[in-house]
Amino acid sequence: MKLIVIGGVAAGMSAASKLKRVNPEAEITVYEKGDYVSYGACGLPYYVSGENNDHTKMIARTKEEFRDRGIDVRTRHEVVKVAPERKQVMIRNYESGQLFIDHYDKLMIATGTMPIVPPFDGLELGNIHVLKTMEDGILLKEKINKPHINNVVIVGGGYIGIELAEAMHTLGKNVRIIEQADRILTPFDPEITEIATKHLQEKQVALHLNESVKGFSGDKYVQKVMTDKSSYDADLVIVSIGVKPATQFLQGTDIQLAGNGAIVIDREMRTTVEDIYAAGDCAEVYHYVKQENAYLPLGTNANKCGRIAGENIAGSHQKYIGTLGSAAVKIIDLELARTGLSEQEAKDLAIDYTTEFVKAANHPGYYPGQKPLWIKIICEKRTKRILGAQAIGESGAVLRIDMFAIAIQNNMPADELGMTDLCYAPPFAGVWDAVHIASNAVK
Repeated sequence: MKLIVIGGVAAGMSAASKLKRVNPEAEITVYEKGDYVSYGACGLPYYVSGENNDHTKMIARTKEEFRDRGIDVRTRHEVVKVAPERKQVMIRNYESGQLFIDHYDKLMIATGTMPIVPPFDGLELGNIHVLKTMEDGILLKEKINKPHINNVVIVGGGYIGIELAEAMHTLGKNVRIIEQADRILTPFDPEITEIATKHLQEKQVALHLNESVKGFSGDKYVQKVMTDKSSYDADLVIVSIGVKPATQFLQGTDIQLAGNGAIVIDREMRTTVEDIYAAGDCAEVYHYVKQENAYLPLGTNANKCGRIAGENIAGSHQKYIGTLGSAAVKIIDLELARTGLSEQEAKDLAIDYTTEFVKAANHPGYYPGQKPLWIKIICEKRTKRILGAQAIGESGAVLRIDMFAIAIQNNMPADELGMTDLCYAPPFAGVWDAVHIASNAVK
């Protein structure tokens, strides 16, 4: 069997590796348009900030290591067309500029996303960046460390924008975030983002909400960012307003795409065309609580679903249990995490729900270093089944949301989690942990 994998980062290399372990005789070729494969793109903001100064630490395995395992990895090769009826792909070799055809028995699509960059005026100016690939990170790190780069404007207040704001703050830059929506980090509920917003402002990060960027101006390099309300000095701009599935090359095929361009797949990672699989940020993913597909471009889903795809390409029929959309982000001194449904998602699904928002602490006050911890919990009203949870605080927020994720995946009601026998010792938690307190608050 010959497998062609399009895209060599998370889902693609997970699928290739799993298939090779299950079927060592399989012939596997991976086409990746970038220079790097199998790297942790979520580490890029911390590479830019200097908290990690070696980009190779983000690489799980090099292309040479994959080749040693019998996987033919070809970087700087982009698949530009798929012909499912002939089981062919057309590839452009960036080194030579030549186009050529390859054939497959099975095809795995794992092309990820591409940044959304509107056609702003002045976009051609220097020092306007995105952060999506390893190459983006290496270039941005080089530019941001130049001594004349002081005023940094970040367009967009989502996960990447906020992580980059923290990175710029770590580097001592003057940071300004411009966000079109009325709040940052919209996957979180307002109670959580209100605390995060106040923290950013206390740390001297300028935050402009309900404001839209119109364009950029400058002489060769960006000097100003113009919005619908004002203009701001900028030595460097990072556009991080979102991503879209990198699936434009599939237009015109019988592979079904969702409205946003994401590949429609089932829980076995199969597309609507036989022998073609997909996973990762280019595809939808089954949501455990919603019990339907959703678009959640997260590295966790990409790695798990890629692994399942590899197993199923080998002949198995493994099904993904489903994502919870669990995600975390660090904002200077705060950590935030969420899992399951937000309150807005519960509303959109017409669920009869109830919520509680509590303030607790990471551990007892008689042990040094006590910090406040805020938790919001969303439950089905009749059964108290936990549907979602979010937390924010300086210490202990993320791992506690992991507890809620386990509870949601096991359909636990809040009162059951509220009596779960959790560890207690003053350096770590109170006899009634913050998770207990939040769960037992549900009426």
